[in-house]
Amino acid sequence: MTTSVEQFIVHRILLTNEGKLTFLPRGSVYDVTENIAKLTHQLHSTFNAKPGKGVGGFDKGNAEFKNLLDVYLGNNIDFHEFSVESSKRLLASIISENMVEAGFVIFSQYEYLATKYLLITLLDTKEHVEVNQYLEISQSHHLDLTRMQIAARINLTDYQINPENNRYISFLKGRMGRKVSDFFMQFIGCDEKVDVKQQNKLLVEQVDEYLSSERLDKDEKVQSRDALVDYYKQKVDIGENIELGDVDEVLSKSTGAKTLFSEYSAATTPALEPTFAPDKTMLSSMKKYSGAGGGVSLNFDRKLLGERVFIDIDNDTISIKGIPPNLKDQLLKSMHQDPSE
Repeated sequence: MTTSVEQFIVHRILLTNEGKLTFLPRGSVYDVTENIAKLTHQLHSTFNAKPGKGVGGFDKGNAEFKNLLDVYLGNNIDFHEFSVESSKRLLASIISENMVEAGFVIFSQYEYLATKYLLITLLDTKEHVEVNQYLEISQSHHLDLTRMQIAARINLTDYQINPENNRYISFLKGRMGRKVSDFFMQFIGCDEKVDVKQQNKLLVEQVDEYLSSERLDKDEKVQSRDALVDYYKQKVDIGENIELGDVDEVLSKSTGAKTLFSEYSAATTPALEPTFAPDKTMLSSMKKYSGAGGGVSLNFDRKLLGERVFIDIDNDTISIKGIPPNLKDQLLKSMHQDPSE
């Protein structure tokens, strides 16, 4: 699956020698070449893979960017002017929040799976050392996509068709202990409606409770979770939302349950949103139990509970049958070195 690029441009916000932030615009949008198409797809995939997103819509009390976007979507200004004016507003937001953020501001409008998106991100570069065919060494700078931490993506299709839903903006939430909203979300004017991480965590918890309520045997629970993991992976890969209707179908096929999961969730407090972005960090929680504390860290596949891992809640103990070979080897060496232990 590929992205169909419609518009692409990069501007720069830089810090001068005098310590002042300034805006350096590009004179025109890029021609859509193969390299631009590849870069857009990489940006799309990188954004999809980032955990900890928030979802929302435009804040009516902070409509500057929204108004500018509407003017552009109404064909009253072109993409270049829209991106330049937007970048100026971003710079003003950075300065007003007393931040020192510099980098390359990317505006990418594209279509993926019949949905139009506008991705805006602020990226830095990283230095690479290259060796050519003559063994000559040179240095170059590349956009550091792997460290994308400041980004928002607007589902233009949803925004234009269903704006009252207020679920058409997704954005990266955390960075180094502070929120992106310090300046970037102030620039976008986004009002968060859904805590994606909390929704994903709640889904995992409610699926566990639901499977238990249906009185399934252990193998049926494992099959249900495996089917849900496959569904999750698919949604993460293509950047689509989790739909409770889809979860109903996935779990119904594997369990044959009469009660739909969405009905179970609706009767639970808090109830899940009907749709939300997937958080790939939850994939592990669906397949494994894990925990850490007091110097002990432990994780194991859920299916091993009752087979190789046994829990005694009353005595606060866990027994493991079949110690992992590498751990067993370390323990034997330790006992050999210090018999008193």
